[in-house]
Amino acid sequence: MKTLTLDVEYDCEFDLFGLVSSTREHTLAWTLNRALHLRLVKQQDLIYDLLSRGRLVISNYLHVTEHFTLRLLRNRSIDPSALKKPFLAPDIKEYDYLLQVSNGTGPLAPEALLGSLAGLPEVQLISQFDPNDLKFKENLLF
Repeated sequence: MKTLTLDVEYDCEFDLFGLVSSTREHTLAWTLNRALHLRLVKQQDLIYDLLSRGRLVISNYLHVTEHFTLRLLRNRSIDPSALKKPFLAPDIKEYDYLLQVSNGTGPLAPEALLGSLAGLPEVQLISQFDPNDLKFKENLLF
C-alpha cells in the first residue's frame, strides 16, 4: 500500500527575537512597555495538546495596533509537562522568552529593537532568529 504524506511549507513573515532573562514574565512585559512605549496585555495562555505525548501551556502577552503586532511569549511551558522538551521553540531552548514582531518599523525595526533591549538590565541576552530556519516554526503561527 502506498503512503502519501502532506508537506506543508509555512512562510513566517515576522521578526523573531530570543531573550534570556531571569525576571518573571509580568515584570519583563512591564519593562518592555516602559522601554518601548507599548501596552503589552496578558492574553489567554496558548495551549498545545500534542496528542498522547503531552501538553504545552505557553504564557502570552500581546500589543496590537493597526500598523504592527508585538507578542511576548514564554518559551517554556508554565504547566508541568511530560514532554522531554517542554518548549515552544525547542530549537532555541536556551532562551527564556520569545518576542515576535510583525511589521516592525522605527523603534521596532530589528536593529533598533536589538539595541534598545540589549541595554535593559532585565535582559541578559537578546538574539534575532530567522523563524523560517526553525524546525518547529509552526508552533509560532497563531
